[in-house]
Amino acid sequence: MRVLERNKQTIYYATYNGATMAVDSEGYKTGELTITYNEPVKFKANVSPNKGRESVDLFGIELNYDKVIVTDKMDCPIDEQTILWVDDLDTTHPHDYIVTRRAPSINSITYAIRKVDAGA
Repeated sequence: MRVLERNKQTIYYATYNGATMAVDSEGYKTGELTITYNEPVKFKANVSPNKGRESVDLFGIELNYDKVIVTDKMDCPIDEQTILWVDDLDTTHPHDYIVTRRAPSINSITYAIRKVDAGA
């Protein structure tokens, strides 16, 4: 399947950078992990309006996701630990989607993404 340029829309993604142990004001470890991400990157890809029959068959019927992203950039670093800004492109706000599955094929990569409320 070819990814037509006119069907692409702008999104932002931030890849997982790592997790560090949080410390309290006295320097003791709290047992909580603080997850960090790299700076958001602008990206253009096909984003489905909602999930459909073809997408259900592609990822299986048990996977919880809302939309599908398709790109022909085979070196795309997006994986299951990546956060996305799809509906709200303001990266100063919390992300609005996460990646739930990555499915590479010969000429494209398809991602199942799920809407989250990261601001709560």
